[in-house]
Amino acid sequence: MCDTLVALGNSTRNGSVIFGKNSDRPSNEVQLVTHSPSKSYSKQERVRCTYITIPQARKTSEIFLSQPWWMWGAEMGANEHGVVIGNEAVYSQEELNETGLLGMDLLRLGLERGTSAQEALKIICELLSAHGQGGGCAYDDPNWTYHNSFIIADAKEAFVLETAGRWWVAEIVKTVRSISNNLSIRGKGDFRSEGIIQHAINKGYCKDDEDFDFALTFTGRSYLNDRSPFSRGGKSRQLLEVNKSSITQSKMMSFLRDHNAGICMHGAFESTGSQVSEINLKNTHIHWFTGSTLPCLSNFKPYIFPNDNKNVLKPGPYKNINRQWFWSKHDAKINRFKENSTNLVAYMNKLNKIEKETIQQVDAILSLDLVNNSNKIQVLLNKINSSVWKASEELIEML
Repeated sequence: MCDTLVALGNSTRNGSVIFGKNSDRPSNEVQLVTHSPSKSYSKQERVRCTYITIPQARKTSEIFLSQPWWMWGAEMGANEHGVVIGNEAVYSQEELNETGLLGMDLLRLGLERGTSAQEALKIICELLSAHGQGGGCAYDDPNWTYHNSFIIADAKEAFVLETAGRWWVAEIVKTVRSISNNLSIRGKGDFRSEGIIQHAINKGYCKDDEDFDFALTFTGRSYLNDRSPFSRGGKSRQLLEVNKSSITQSKMMSFLRDHNAGICMHGAFESTGSQVSEINLKNTHIHWFTGSTLPCLSNFKPYIFPNDNKNVLKPGPYKNINRQWFWSKHDAKINRFKENSTNLVAYMNKLNKIEKETIQQVDAILSLDLVNNSNKIQVLLNKINSSVWKASEELIEML
């Protein structure tokens, strides 16, 4: 269960593309902010994903990921070229496979190999067709499997990619768009896998070419109620539409904290990690990660490429959970905190103050005449990142 949102430059206050995602996972599943530098490989090398091994690319990009601790793939992330991707669990009439690439593996592969949103889209589709998708999607529940949808964006454009087994349809985003846990592309989309309509006819999903409507055809439903403002999908679209032309990174963070329809999810499944990215044509992309569960009780920390700070971990998978990870400490404190909320007001006031000041500091740096001095921007922002992490560590100690 997740929600991914994007607003193109024609719908934001400053003309940047703004992306956001909440990763809704089992509430006890640690999600880490990880980093991998750009690397080169020999022609014969292969890469072990979560369940299967595939040929490695000759070169991979520098990436930040928000990554469940036990898997190779990631729930969301960004690369050095200004590409961001978030995925969703979706279900269709197509068979769920016991093994293959996880949707999270496809996401990481798209970031490692794609230098633009369009290229990442193509790479994910090619890998999906070649290797299929499948495998258990939770560490302690191998029977939980699903297909995937994605929002893939860069500073110029964005796409929605929705899949059903090895089949896929893609849509070009025009202004704003969000996806949740259902197929949402209506009609034939802007691009589609070769043979998908004939496959649907052969399976009895639809009668003919004119009857093909991807979301309806592959879910087997006669209607979709995904626009209700009481659903997460409908609420996220409403928030984007109502705020069109005035969307900022701060507003995107507030969208991810919305409780009216459960975008900020609490319970056995929770929003265990969050990302907001501001991508622009000046290549001063800022990527904000909580690195902790529940965005309503967390603050966002800024990251920039190239990475030169220690507040990231090496990419997983990890064999064991480290209770000293910030996510683990924050979760333990928050769980106790929710049972005894006497410090709620003080905690939230401090949390909001830290985030507000951080955003102001980042905006001030980006407003300086430093566009041609990326090293200076990097140094300043990495200092802010370190300061915010320190403040966040101190903050949870008050709980």
